[in-house]
Amino acid sequence: MNKYLDAMAKPFMPITPWLLRIGLGVAFIYHGYGKFPIPGDVVWWESLGFVHAELVRSLVALGEVGAGVGIILGGILPGNIGNLTTRLSGGAVVVIMIGAIYLAHMDWFSDLRKLFTSEQIFLFLIGLYFTIRGNN
Repeated sequence: MNKYLDAMAKPFMPITPWLLRIGLGVAFIYHGYGKFPIPGDVVWWESLGFVHAELVRSLVALGEVGAGVGIILGGILPGNIGNLTTRLSGGAVVVIMIGAIYLAHMDWFSDLRKLFTSEQIFLFLIGLYFTIRGNN
């Protein structure tokens, strides 16, 4: 059975990283785009105590769109520049998701079921995957 499944999957192996890359990139572009126009509504950010809420919200929006575009472009760009773009964009995803989970979902650490049934942990993990693996 394994040999049969391997034979069926073999033609698709080159595109498997693209499944993660496109999913993560598009998700981050949409998350960031949803925060436009910049600076937009900052009430939630101010409620967290951010003194410069407009700046923080703007940087998060630009960071999300930039990381999403970078994850996708990193797979297109050749050689070391593509690899570096992928890794830096994956790292940006990791940093943004740590902030998102910490700021908006701190209660999930007392109930790991909530953490591991959320989209946020998977965005974090896929970002970490690209940070570590790059285009290799």
